[in-house]
Amino acid sequence: MARIELDLSHSYLEHPKSDEDYALLPMMMTFRDGGAYALLGPSGCGKTTMLNIISGLLKPSHGTVHFDGVDKTGATPQARNIAQVFQFPVVYDTMTVGENLAFPLRNRNMPAAQIKARVGQISEMLELNHQLDQRAAGLSADAKQKISLGRGLVRSDVSAVLFDEPLTVIDPQLKWQLRRKLKQIHHELKLTLIYVTHDQVEALTFAEQIMVMSRGKVVQVGTPEDLFERPAHTFVGHFIGSPGMNILPIESVDGVVRLDGQSVPMPAGIAPARGHIKLGIRPEYTQLAEPGKPGVFTAVVEKVQDVGTYQLLTARVGSHLVRARLDLEHDLPKPGAPTGLALLDRHSCFYRDEELIT
Repeated sequence: MARIELDLSHSYLEHPKSDEDYALLPMMMTFRDGGAYALLGPSGCGKTTMLNIISGLLKPSHGTVHFDGVDKTGATPQARNIAQVFQFPVVYDTMTVGENLAFPLRNRNMPAAQIKARVGQISEMLELNHQLDQRAAGLSADAKQKISLGRGLVRSDVSAVLFDEPLTVIDPQLKWQLRRKLKQIHHELKLTLIYVTHDQVEALTFAEQIMVMSRGKVVQVGTPEDLFERPAHTFVGHFIGSPGMNILPIESVDGVVRLDGQSVPMPAGIAPARGHIKLGIRPEYTQLAEPGKPGVFTAVVEKVQDVGTYQLLTARVGSHLVRARLDLEHDLPKPGAPTGLALLDRHSCFYRDEELIT
């Protein structure tokens, strides 16, 4: 395994002139030896570009890549000793499952006994041990992708294992099982894993550290709890969560918060910066409350949805929609009825220029 350090930017254009011309804006990132990371963001944000730069499939237009302090910027994937698992299965159909898993080890002339032991270990973790003698050609796309995952994980001497949205072709139920297996494999084998995905559930359940990306920039690095409780950027607040964070433009002045014509007193212990800022609060922390109390705004209910495990209330505060995720036992007001929503408490976040200030 290796500690990977990036100090770079990348543009696919020969002479970039503005931020929009960059696939990756200037950044400095470190992946520690043995860590489990997710690169999370929408399509086109630069996730795969970063992964391909780490693997050596792409050379950054500016800057360097270091593995354990050694400059690997111009090194090939082979010289970097990287294993990479792609979005779609890459297997040898003429080989059996066992032969596919063993292939990377045989290429390195590992002794037969060690190959057998390692293949057995990985196949058991991925629940492929009962298929080792089957030819890959007759297997489903799900099973073939499990082989691809196994081939990426079978080598213990790699600097890192890189995953580029590897569960795209996988059945939803199997996705859940494989996410759990990958987490187990990381804990047992202590491999450095870097996982690209646009699916927040995959990232939050797999990774120890998540790098949220937007428009070629890493906007926050943190644990799942960090991203949920204290989003460092309004984009993270919107992107993480289902539904995402409520973001509302407010004015804070002299212990009072104003929003779309309403002025409410600040609750004790809450002191946002003065002026025109943005308030962020998760639907999970947005509660019904009596209008007129500190931190409580008057809203009009638009709709109530029973989602099975919770109720989702959508209301309008002036011209702004606010969502509250509430327990099933709540007796909720009907659409069109007024209600009070507590939007200011210890879970509230405050932003200026889209970045967290407190």
